[in-house]
Amino acid sequence: MNPYSKISGVDCSDYPTLIEGVRQICLTFKKIRIECAPKRTQSALQQFIGTELLFKEFSVPSEDDSSFTAVSFMLYSDLLRDFNVADLLCKHGPGATADKFAGNDKYRWRFWYERLEPYFPLIGNAYPMGIESDSEELDSITVVPVEQELPVKVVAVPKTLKSPRIIAIEPCCVQYAQQAIKDELVSRLEKHRFTHGHINFRDQVVNQRLAMKSSIDGRLATIDLSDASDRVPRHLALRMFDSNPDLRDAIDSCRSTMAQLPDGRLVGPLEKFASMGSALCFPVEAMYFYTICVVALLRAQNLPETARNIFEVSRMVYVYGDDLIVPSTYADAVFDHLQKYNCKVNSSKTFYCGSFRESCGVDAFGGYEVTPTYVTEQCPKNRQQASELISWVAAANHFYKKGYWSTAQSIFHKVEKVVGILPYVSEFSPLLGRNSFLSPSVVGFWNRKISRMRYHEDFHSFEIKGLVAEPVYRTDELEDYAALTKAFLRLESKPDILGSSFDDWCSLSLDRIALHGAVTLKLRWAPAH
Repeated sequence: MNPYSKISGVDCSDYPTLIEGVRQICLTFKKIRIECAPKRTQSALQQFIGTELLFKEFSVPSEDDSSFTAVSFMLYSDLLRDFNVADLLCKHGPGATADKFAGNDKYRWRFWYERLEPYFPLIGNAYPMGIESDSEELDSITVVPVEQELPVKVVAVPKTLKSPRIIAIEPCCVQYAQQAIKDELVSRLEKHRFTHGHINFRDQVVNQRLAMKSSIDGRLATIDLSDASDRVPRHLALRMFDSNPDLRDAIDSCRSTMAQLPDGRLVGPLEKFASMGSALCFPVEAMYFYTICVVALLRAQNLPETARNIFEVSRMVYVYGDDLIVPSTYADAVFDHLQKYNCKVNSSKTFYCGSFRESCGVDAFGGYEVTPTYVTEQCPKNRQQASELISWVAAANHFYKKGYWSTAQSIFHKVEKVVGILPYVSEFSPLLGRNSFLSPSVVGFWNRKISRMRYHEDFHSFEIKGLVAEPVYRTDELEDYAALTKAFLRLESKPDILGSSFDDWCSLSLDRIALHGAVTLKLRWAPAH
């Protein structure tokens, strides 16, 4: 059965191409990283406040409340049974912190929260190898009581020109503890029989393939949620962990309770579980949405809340963050239950009828991918704008592969005005360059013509000289217990690094740090393939 309607004078087989072309024209600059107008940023911040105020009026009917509790217990009690907080290994995340510690400075502890102590003691976590009781480092740490804790720092970061993304930057010690729970929780969710393959964190391909298939047969609906992170209630999120009270209380102990807006205003005590920025936000919200969908499918089919029924209906649900996939037949029931539990379905990005589906960055129509290529950076003006140059070359190669050859050539032309003529390289090469469908002989001739080439005797392959992206480093020497902690955590995460590799890592990582998100372009010899 042809999924396309008849349009006079248009070949049905051309529909995906037409739709993809229109979407490409309209959405090319949708995600460009430019700060939104102040009015739009203020509107997004007001939405953040308004969403928090909604919790004062939020309540779940008793019948739905008991269903959520029962299903949560069935789904997660076995998964959490031997989840021992004392066995966890804390570590730092890559992002910014509310107290402005970055890089190696994160290992020089100044503050530790009092409410972390019962679950994440300072000695044993901040210093996993222990520390002398009379150490100067220990004397410089302040144990902060609850009333003096630093609030999360709310900031607006570019997302689309329509609205920024609102995130909350966590304090250093809180994020350190969150990372320990997150790693173990994510690992268990990806392996447990109730959630394996249905709650995903690292692999978006599952949702992408289902979206593509469902754009043909229409069996599944793709659901997107608005303000997803900010709408998960704390009391319901924690209830999912009731089968393991120690873990539940440990999660609550490393959850921030106040938020500070860019203008200095404080919002709180927070009733949401956590905003985007918390290491636990993504896994806990995924569990929350998954539980709601299972409850909705049980109710829609009048099934009792037994382990067998819960397992059967959970096979119909797929969750990746706030991208949900459920059977189209029960989409309305799922929408109703999401609303009951304080979630807001984004109707403009939710699809359960017709031939269009969208999930995890893939837009599909009738079995064809119609995802546009986004230009996310402004036009680079000089070689110092490395991120912009890398982004524009990547966009040009995407346009080339999709057949927009004139567009790709125009972008390459602008880049080459800044960096000179680019070589032809494979998508696996570290070199900044063009991808091509041309034969290897033509590509090799062109590269020899525009670039220096040499034969690498150790690898038995040719290399050319070109621009390679490298991180930007800053000197930041780490010593004493702080250096010992960083080295220990590295060994625990990669035990096979012992030997010369570990010595090399120490000589670099304990003396300098890579600036997060910063890159530069250097002339280097590298293989083109």
